[in-house]
Amino acid sequence: MKEEIVVYPFSAIVGQQDMKDALLANIIYPSIGGVLIRGEKGTAKSTTVRAAADLLPERKVMKGCIFRCDISDPRNLCESCREKIATGEKPVLEYSRMRVVELPLCATEDRVAGTLDIEHAITRGVKKFEPGVLAMANGNILYVDEVNLLDDHIVDLLLDAAAMGVNFVEREGISYAHPARFLLVGTMNPEEGDLRPQLLDRFGLVVDVEGEKDNRERSEIVKRRLEFERDPVAFCTSFQVEQQAVRDQIIRAKQIIAELRPDDLLINTAVRISLSLGVDGHRSDITLVKAALAFAALDGRKEVNSTDVLKAAGLSLPHRMRRRPFEESTMDITSVRGIIESCYQVS
Repeated sequence: MKEEIVVYPFSAIVGQQDMKDALLANIIYPSIGGVLIRGEKGTAKSTTVRAAADLLPERKVMKGCIFRCDISDPRNLCESCREKIATGEKPVLEYSRMRVVELPLCATEDRVAGTLDIEHAITRGVKKFEPGVLAMANGNILYVDEVNLLDDHIVDLLLDAAAMGVNFVEREGISYAHPARFLLVGTMNPEEGDLRPQLLDRFGLVVDVEGEKDNRERSEIVKRRLEFERDPVAFCTSFQVEQQAVRDQIIRAKQIIAELRPDDLLINTAVRISLSLGVDGHRSDITLVKAALAFAALDGRKEVNSTDVLKAAGLSLPHRMRRRPFEESTMDITSVRGIIESCYQVS
């Protein structure tokens, strides 16, 4: 029997609030577009991603489906599951936990997207698809460590699938499509190279993390990690109450976000901020609005306030700002705060 891996509790992670907030926002509002976490090694990037997945409840999926199609989402079923339902066949369901699917750094395009057996299609007239990483990632978290070291065309493939929720594979005039709805999380060390601005722009939120500088918090990180390694089960048990509080927060936020709609004040504020910073395109405005809604929902509120907008701006805009080569993306937080306060005071 396979031994279950004990995951470090999300609620036990000290500091790194922006990283935790960005992951939770994407969990309750997936169309934000994923998270890119930039920072030096040893800043709990991988630990936090795996801990976030462990918080999520099980889903009802179609038994035997290689894409683990979610029966509650009929618009995003694979071809096989749609055919079963169309013929009146009663679906057999099973529970499945969300998991972290990791993309190997050396992965080829076929390994990521999957392949079509052309000979099988020609001789038998039936498409035979060999699933890749994107098929396994459907309904899960797709984690890409050192995303900046991947070939650009692989990153483009991931981002296209994440944006559309569908993976298209075409070989020799034969095409196949399957659902690929996942939470994309990339991590990178900027010292090893950066992503092209066009690729950076495709990530919804970007978080810059660094080691804790506070003596007390740094000591607490060491203490908790050693306790976890000594007895993982006992350590996790000691955080059961905090873990359940975060799970309840996620469930409540999902209920709120389903009913939450942006008002003109939020939209106009987002537009003013983007224009003042000279951000190109409209993806920044849309992401800022979505992130602000998510932060309000996570706080249990049905109205967005200026704090939500400021936090959303800090995570959705700096990586989209114009910059010269070798310059860091920086945002004048004082001017942004001034725009937000003027908009919300007028209201």
